[in-house]
Amino acid sequence: SAAAFAPAQQSTSNTALSGAFDGELGAQAPLGFFDPLGMLNDADQERFDRLRLVELKHGRVSMLAVVGYLTTASGYRFPNFPADVPAGFGAWKALGSSDDGKAILAQMMAFFAVAEIVNRDADWLDNEAEFVGDFRNGKLDFGWDKFDDATKLRKRAIELNNGRAAAWLDNEAEFVGDFRNGKLDFGWDKFDDATKLRKRAIELNNGRAAQMGILGLMVHEKLGVSILPGNILPGH
Repeated sequence: SAAAFAPAQQSTSNTALSGAFDGELGAQAPLGFFDPLGMLNDADQERFDRLRLVELKHGRVSMLAVVGYLTTASGYRFPNFPADVPAGFGAWKALGSSDDGKAILAQMMAFFAVAEIVNRDADWLDNEAEFVGDFRNGKLDFGWDKFDDATKLRKRAIELNNGRAAAWLDNEAEFVGDFRNGKLDFGWDKFDDATKLRKRAIELNNGRAAQMGILGLMVHEKLGVSILPGNILPGH
């Protein structure tokens, strides 16, 4: 998305226009704040944070994808994994040719479907959401309707910052994309503010590069042109 090149630090303004994001994390040389499609024109902080969360998620998935692609392309396989399953796109066809492979694909599809369904509104139900992102669909509540407006607003802010990963925990993320959920740390809280900002910028840039990287790897595989050392071309 265009937001993949938008900046990322939390701001104190709730009614900020796109120009207010010029100093956010991720707006850096040579492009600065880069939003050619105008997705953040007249955007408020909530929309910016949502797009930043999407960018971080796609970047993290892409980093894993690049590592997985290169690892399998190098010939490495998990123990007991069939050696005749190729890397790259060829793995789909190979998995679909055996019963065990079909079971793996079914599990993958089921996981993807559930992950998407739980984050989508049920349009077929005759109920109206209380706010954008309200997926209770007139059924789930867990005491929500008993909260006052201030508590609801606070919990929605916690969920936005935490993502839906652990919105039921009553802790607030330090920044958008912080999914430690009050448990995982790995020494993060020992860093000073400058180090934290630098590491967040590194993750953001690596995620952006990985999104371009996995796209490039897939396109060149389909074109039959290797861009890997030793002219390795997965699936061929």
